[in-house]
Amino acid sequence: MSRIRPQKFVHIVYRTRRFEQMLAWYQVVFDARVQYQNPALAFLTYDDEHHRFAFANLAVLQPDGIETDKQGLVGVDHVAYTYASLSDLFENYEQLKAKGIMPYWCVHHGMTISMYYVDPDGNQMEFQIDTFDSSEEANAFMCGPINAGNPIGVEYDPDDWLARIHAGAPASDFLVRRLHEPISPIRGALGSV
Repeated sequence: MSRIRPQKFVHIVYRTRRFEQMLAWYQVVFDARVQYQNPALAFLTYDDEHHRFAFANLAVLQPDGIETDKQGLVGVDHVAYTYASLSDLFENYEQLKAKGIMPYWCVHHGMTISMYYVDPDGNQMEFQIDTFDSSEEANAFMCGPINAGNPIGVEYDPDDWLARIHAGAPASDFLVRRLHEPISPIRGALGSV
């Protein structure tokens, strides 16, 4: 069986104690626009992708921390790769699971269905698929009231979804995030702050 590979690299997430300065810098350097922002999180893009950069404000998420330099949690949170289809994402999940490699977080963000993995050095990565047919639809979701009410997403059980896929459920059964509660806690390094 041939390995399933991502279709493209899509975004990077930064943890920062210089939230406003980072947003301003990326807006200038990449001519990026803010897609969504609250005190703890911001998502920016410079093209038709719903987000190319995300920023986690450690002043809100870890208010007792004082370091501002690249120490501890400050720095890259994760990098993300898009797969061509739900089938490819879950075939990759199945292949990695057979090798003992499991995601630490599976979440339906609304504009993506995502699985997060960590490498032996602790570097985190997101494998995802886009849930909308067009960039316009994804951008509308990102800027809309549903995302504002739950910008993190809802967790799902990948084995349950895999069984449903093997049983013949169409991809359309999974793409729309029908439940917006409970809001998933953030998992991974950022979730441990």
